[in-house]
Amino acid sequence: MRSSDAQTASSRFSVVIVTTDELVRPEAETYLAAGYDLSMLQTWEDLVRLLDKKPPDAVFLDLDTIGKTSKDGIAALAELRSLEPDMVLIGLTRSSSWNLRLKAVGAAVDEYFIAPIDFHEVQIVLARALEKRALEIECRRQSESGGEQSFCELIGGSDAMQRVYEAIRRVAESSTTVLIRGESGTGKELVARAIVSLSPRAERPFVSINCAALPETLIEAELFGHEKGAFTDARTARAGHIELAHTGTLFLDEIAILSLPLQSKLLRVLEYRSVTRLGGQAAKKIDFRLIAATNEDLEEMVHSGRFREDLYYRINVVPIYLPPLRERRGDIALLANHFLRQYCNANNVPLKRFDPEVVQILEEDSWPGNVRELENLMQRLVLMIDEPAIQVHHLPQRLLYNSATSQEALLIPDDGVRFDEEIARIEAAYLTAALRRSQGSKVGAARLLHIDKQKMHYLCRKYKIGSA
Repeated sequence: MRSSDAQTASSRFSVVIVTTDELVRPEAETYLAAGYDLSMLQTWEDLVRLLDKKPPDAVFLDLDTIGKTSKDGIAALAELRSLEPDMVLIGLTRSSSWNLRLKAVGAAVDEYFIAPIDFHEVQIVLARALEKRALEIECRRQSESGGEQSFCELIGGSDAMQRVYEAIRRVAESSTTVLIRGESGTGKELVARAIVSLSPRAERPFVSINCAALPETLIEAELFGHEKGAFTDARTARAGHIELAHTGTLFLDEIAILSLPLQSKLLRVLEYRSVTRLGGQAAKKIDFRLIAATNEDLEEMVHSGRFREDLYYRINVVPIYLPPLRERRGDIALLANHFLRQYCNANNVPLKRFDPEVVQILEEDSWPGNVRELENLMQRLVLMIDEPAIQVHHLPQRLLYNSATSQEALLIPDDGVRFDEEIARIEAAYLTAALRRSQGSKVGAARLLHIDKQKMHYLCRKYKIGSA
């Protein structure tokens, strides 16, 4: 099977249906012919001849008609899987036998339908299975070529990030609870979304709540929902985030913020898979996957009595550690260039580049705000700098003070520098960028530069920038 990039660049996905059931053909053609290169075959021999020429991306196999019995169908599935490991295999049967279904799963079937078939459902399931398999192939291709530089929306080719990517792949297929640990700004929600995108719940709700962004008085109602009249402002009934995540995934960011009473309520939800709204009596059964995240030391919090030990063990089933930027310095240039391109495109600005010394300075910094801080800096540089190349003097003073490279870059040459001219050039550049950012407003530009209006007017007159 082809990767998603290869599929887009060439033709549509090819799908083969093998059955002697004449009722299947018209339904299949109605729902699948428009979106796929569809072939209808009747025998195993026909399929083998096709496999020798050009293996299809997916095979829809009638287990009851491919041979004399359904056992022959299971054997055919197993042989297909061994011949074409990347092919999407879908089984069809008229038997509701649980034993037959287990055998089909054992033969590594991707999907399984019992007649009568709803081909509208087949259309949805097939599309999802093909896209998922294409993504898996692309991920494997990148890995075999020497390590991925990106994965879903995550950026980074370092060994530390390769371990993160591998952990995501391993946990995605299950409904196991995952705890993502990492400092603020490392991209924990991106990891959660990557897990979901590769999971069976990919098309289901993804409900995210940042516990640190809400006052404690609101967290309970946001999580569990409330009935009308449950408290003063509860004028109508409202479902909580847990309830909204039914059949999908709940992402609880900064779970350590929850108070002990709320931890107890959450633990009960996880134990009984049901939720009761505030002011309500009836518990509602909920099917959801929990992915939690924190930047706190939960073990220390358990030891000090600030986090429930039983809840800790309930959520710490599969931990994924997301390293801070200082532990993957080799990814900094990759990330910086990614964000630079992103914000140049978003703001219709010609693509900028970094001077080599700038990259060295970026890689030397500890980045206490991690990826989020780096992204914010790239956005600021795109908006505030007119030159095509980002140079050392464009960087924030904090980076320059902490960098050995910047000190070397700013060494005074033997013939000296024209200090006043250099300062004037920098002042004029910042003045122009601030006015452009504020759409010509001197008040807005003064605010961006943290200077008063009088100095703003003085500098505009001095450098003949803007109206007098």
